[in-house]
Amino acid sequence: MTTQKSISGRAWAELFTLGAIWGASFLSIRIALDEIGFLTSVAHRVLWATLLLWGVVIALGLAIPKAPRIWAAFLVMGLLNNVIPFGLMAWGQLHIESGLTSIFNAATAMFGVIAAAMFFADEKLTAQKTIGVCVGFLGVVIAIGPGALTSFDMRSLAQLAVLGGTVSYALASVWARKFLGGLVPQVAAAGMLTGSTLIIVPVAWSVEGPMSLHLQTDTYLAIGYYSLIATAGAYLLYYRVLAMAGSGNLMLCTLIIVPFAISLGAWVRGESLSANSLFGFGLLALGLIVLDGRLSRLLIDRRHRQR
Repeated sequence: MTTQKSISGRAWAELFTLGAIWGASFLSIRIALDEIGFLTSVAHRVLWATLLLWGVVIALGLAIPKAPRIWAAFLVMGLLNNVIPFGLMAWGQLHIESGLTSIFNAATAMFGVIAAAMFFADEKLTAQKTIGVCVGFLGVVIAIGPGALTSFDMRSLAQLAVLGGTVSYALASVWARKFLGGLVPQVAAAGMLTGSTLIIVPVAWSVEGPMSLHLQTDTYLAIGYYSLIATAGAYLLYYRVLAMAGSGNLMLCTLIIVPFAISLGAWVRGESLSANSLFGFGLLALGLIVLDGRLSRLLIDRRHRQR
């Protein structure tokens, strides 16, 4: 079940920091895509993050799993949580704005609620969850725009690809709960990234050629940011915030990401979003707030106090 607790000032600060880090990752990925292929961008992302996280695991003296079933679970987790979503979203960013990609990324929570209800008996779709999901999906439809229904083009396909990435994230959360529970978070993250590295590096090599290290400075900086900071570093910060704020409050992070992604995309690359996209995000945010539940609890508490 989703847990929720009050947030301290320090937790709020780290939650916003995490949102800002992930929000900026969309811009850095787009910068790297100016020079390298989308599969290679994913390979860089997981490879260097893997090395850094294993360094952390070793430095902390954490036990490394040896059971083959756990490493098999890492491979599947790496596919669902890294290879598929990172790849689909990176390809999508070649055809749509970074800010719009971040808006669709926020739909992960909607698909997560549905996936949890499908696979876990204690995660049934309540009336509140159903309303939240419906409002959120209406926002996604509006953000995609009516033109996608009448003239299906590469932009429409890119939007669907990014949404496909969010579905993969949702399935990854189910997989993690079923097969990776009980592992130390740092070890789980390092193992997952190892699995994704073993999959994507040979795929990227065969499709786009060897990973070149003769890159422009901007590309190096972009890769360094989204791999070491927005992947490895963000995973470590994520688990800190999870421990302080609870999983329910972490849903707010998806709302924090979007303004940062939109602002940076507009500032650095001159991206602009349509009114449909912004209105759609507003509805998606409302759906997430309904899912979060604290607004309804505040209204109920206020009603009780007025009696």
